[in-house]
Amino acid sequence: MVSTPPLPLFGALIVAAGKGLRAGGDTPKQFRDFCGKPVIRHSAKALLDAGAAPLIVVIADGAEEDARAALAGLDGYSLVKGGATRQESVRAGLEAMAGDVPDRVLIHDAARPDLPFAVIERLLDALDHHSGAIPTLPVVDSLAVASADETMAGSASRETLRRVQTPQAFRFADILAAHRQWAGTNDAGDDAQVLAASAGSVALVQGDERLKKITFAEDLMSALTMPPMRVGQGYDVHRLQEGEELWLCGIKLEHTHGLAGHSDADVALHAITDAVLGAVGDGDIGTHFPPSDPQWKGARSGQFLEHAVKLAAQKGYALGNIDLTLICEAPKIGPHRPAMRAEVARLTRLGEDAVSIKATTTEKLGFTGRGEGIAAQAIVSLFLLEKTS
Repeated sequence: MVSTPPLPLFGALIVAAGKGLRAGGDTPKQFRDFCGKPVIRHSAKALLDAGAAPLIVVIADGAEEDARAALAGLDGYSLVKGGATRQESVRAGLEAMAGDVPDRVLIHDAARPDLPFAVIERLLDALDHHSGAIPTLPVVDSLAVASADETMAGSASRETLRRVQTPQAFRFADILAAHRQWAGTNDAGDDAQVLAASAGSVALVQGDERLKKITFAEDLMSALTMPPMRVGQGYDVHRLQEGEELWLCGIKLEHTHGLAGHSDADVALHAITDAVLGAVGDGDIGTHFPPSDPQWKGARSGQFLEHAVKLAAQKGYALGNIDLTLICEAPKIGPHRPAMRAEVARLTRLGEDAVSIKATTTEKLGFTGRGEGIAAQAIVSLFLLEKTS
């Protein structure tokens, strides 16, 4: 089975000391609900799950009660009082972290709740060759230079411009020294500017549209329109061939023929994976694990399904149930059904009563009836994650 290498040790700092009132209401936006949970909780959990240690959350004076309520149940974080400006708040968080001396640190804005794991990986990898790294996206719109009276005064080239996101990654010693040496007269726009001012090298890595910053009330309201339930369906076929192993639902079966494919060709798990990806609108199994990539040669399909379930959780959804139908003349599925249900339940973290595995034949008709292959079709339901108490 192909495993994901562990991330290098790193600390993380979430800046949550702003008033955040442009989103409306009396409560700062970082403590308001987004997809059923407080905004700040999403990224805090993502960083902790990725291995951040320590995690420092910088808050405004008097915000401790709101912060602890928003992060209730999470372990491994500490609260630090921020300053009058963003730079002062970051400096306070870094100084508090200096006792633990992590090799690398991610600095993230609390107003960006949807934090993909892949972005964290890209940022930390870039620190092997640079003292800093930031996620960016290209500018796709034409640009105009505005005059004081809001008329067009000129244009600007978008080819060399990038939209900057967070988290931003740094070698800890370099960013701490840069903040201590900062000589700017105004608050720094972001931490990459602070590092660049001390001659640090800042790499640009691919960002993600999911890292959208919540600024206005409509940004929060868009999350409220997420449907409470989604349904996805998946279908897959693999050819039976002598000399191949036969894997179904993550279980190896003894049979005269096995399924041929680039991975272990587990047609059942492939169908379920595609159903989950379809439910959240995130491509298909070939999008995430292309057969042209040699690293997936012979890979166990269980990791594909676990990846799809993780993506669904990152989008705010949890699996409700799975209904799978296997279509084949042989082998007989009945004797293996209990083990199959148990393995699919383990991979998806569902109760076995939420996993249905059925089998049927095609009365000797078609390629399955002739014993040339096995087909599988799956339907899954996803539910919006419950609001954190």
